[in-house]
Amino acid sequence: MSSAMDRRAVLRGLGAAGIGAGTGWALGPGDAAAATRPNIVVVLIDDLARRELGCYGNTFNETPHMDRLAADGVRFTAGYTAAPVCSPTRASIMTGQYPARVGITEFLGPSGDDFLPTSHRTLPETLRDAGYRTGLIGKWHLSETYTGPVTSRPGNPWSHGFTDVIASEQQYIAGGDYFHPYFMLPDLPARKPDEYLVDRLNLEAVDFITGSHQQGTPFFLYLAHYATHATLAAPQALVDKYAAKTGSGQPGRNPVLAAMLEVIDDGVGAIRATLTQLGIAGDTVIVLLSDNGGDSAVATNAPLRGSKATLYEGGVRVPMITYHPAGAPGRVVDTPFSTVDFMPTLLDVAGVARPAGQQLDGASFAGLLSGGAAPAREDLFWVYPHWHPPGAPTASVRSGRHKLLRYLHDGREELFDLVADPGEATDLAASQPARVQALHAALDAHLRDVDLLPPLPTPENYPTVVLEQEFDAGLGGFTVLAPAPESRAGTVQAAGGVLTVAAGGAPAFALLRSTVAATVSPVAVIASQRSYANAAATGQDTLFAGLVKDAQNYLLVWYNHKLKRTGWDVRIAGTLTGQRVTQLDATINYPGPNARLACVLHRDELSAYAVAAGGAWQYLFTADVGRFARLDDPAVRAQYRYGFGIRVDGGTFTAERFAVRRR
Repeated sequence: MSSAMDRRAVLRGLGAAGIGAGTGWALGPGDAAAATRPNIVVVLIDDLARRELGCYGNTFNETPHMDRLAADGVRFTAGYTAAPVCSPTRASIMTGQYPARVGITEFLGPSGDDFLPTSHRTLPETLRDAGYRTGLIGKWHLSETYTGPVTSRPGNPWSHGFTDVIASEQQYIAGGDYFHPYFMLPDLPARKPDEYLVDRLNLEAVDFITGSHQQGTPFFLYLAHYATHATLAAPQALVDKYAAKTGSGQPGRNPVLAAMLEVIDDGVGAIRATLTQLGIAGDTVIVLLSDNGGDSAVATNAPLRGSKATLYEGGVRVPMITYHPAGAPGRVVDTPFSTVDFMPTLLDVAGVARPAGQQLDGASFAGLLSGGAAPAREDLFWVYPHWHPPGAPTASVRSGRHKLLRYLHDGREELFDLVADPGEATDLAASQPARVQALHAALDAHLRDVDLLPPLPTPENYPTVVLEQEFDAGLGGFTVLAPAPESRAGTVQAAGGVLTVAAGGAPAFALLRSTVAATVSPVAVIASQRSYANAAATGQDTLFAGLVKDAQNYLLVWYNHKLKRTGWDVRIAGTLTGQRVTQLDATINYPGPNARLACVLHRDELSAYAVAAGGAWQYLFTADVGRFARLDDPAVRAQYRYGFGIRVDGGTFTAERFAVRRR
């Protein structure tokens, strides 16, 4: 019996056994039978809306090879990414865990301290140790830095089990880079004139498959295209082809995106042709998907609501196609299938044991892929606590046909029936309170489980008083600092339960540092004001709360009442870095008396909350300050003291209470 026939028999045997229910079919990396393991190809497309493929109803773009893959395999109508942006989705594919559990919930920028930790035993690492050759071709976007040797950067793909890393970014990805020379791949020589990156990745994929087959080694190929991420670019002849088609330029008919997609599609065709030519098409499982919904700037996700960076269906429901040679062709599956399911599914497809001691949030669909039934689908969760246009901090849960979406800023919740209303046009929250209550409780339990966001800074959640000052008799226990650029604190007085900061004719910034070290976490640092300077302040009328070492080193969240703005400031060794959360400009208003600003320290993040008199706490934002100070390290945290500040450029600002509470 040929090797190909042996492997095909194994695949069919796995399908009949319903691998995915913990059957335990697993071979060690040295087992001679490892050669019969199936090959696995994952094709990940960047920012591709579900409606862009012909098999999902598009009549403008030309995607015959992906359409054929769907006709030969399974097309999921409810294929989901674990996040509405790229890095957290990629983390979920690698780990089988929700992004909130991994700690990567937003795309990773050019600087920061987030990366995929090596404490996670990843899908490629597990397959490598079972005898697979594991190849990453293209986009990784799970490393921390873009300086120093690539192989030693935190979270680099080699450290996560890839034996081959080919044409993967060395510099930050930025806004598109598609023609040689590539700024993000400065050391990559071209293989042909006028080289187009999508073509190059396709060529590398074919070479990787061919080389692995020649070695007689089962392979895991993770082909992660940079396309169709904006700024869009494609060979001009292809763009001209689509520009000449009827309706070009109308919503959903972007000629440049269509041209990019055609080249991706050609690569899918080349991969399948290569598998056939080598005689291993019957030994190979293929998964194709997008990393999130389409970018609203260049694509439409209609009829789904929302887009990339939102938790509406347009942000997370994506094209998802699988091919398993043992499965019947042409199946359309409505059962939700998420990227958190990929690791358990593909390990079970390969007959490789799951990593011991590592929680996997996903379910295995291996039996369904090979022709069996779908697994019992438990609830699916999403947490996206970021202000990223056009989205806002949100969390959601899908249970059966229903989905609850919660806005984290104000707690507003919406309920949708995704079977009757996939476009999420009708909010059922008011008419189905019992269902809202049940899904609300499930979402709360998930948020507690992943421990991503600290709870609201109420006495119930933080019952123990660490520090409390009501300013009845002076400023005992506080040091007044005057940071730059004002370098003056103004007139600061405390008596009768009121702290007063007066500008005194020039801009002033009074930063008050307590004597209590930041030794506990999580902890809520709460400043309460009595009155703002209001009209007397031309621009600065700001309350701060957080951690203070000295006038040159502090980490604070702030709220500017005059301009109705919020954000965070970090000063380290005199260098100030900060961010204004512009999406909240002029939309928030917390007047006194007894308006409060809270900074909740949790891990190495500062979360800001605010409440107006008689109102409820509102979540504002979370700032990851780990790249400035690793506050999850007790020794680092203890260098800081709890504190608050007041900045005015005119008039008088009064505060009436400062408190620190812990859980």
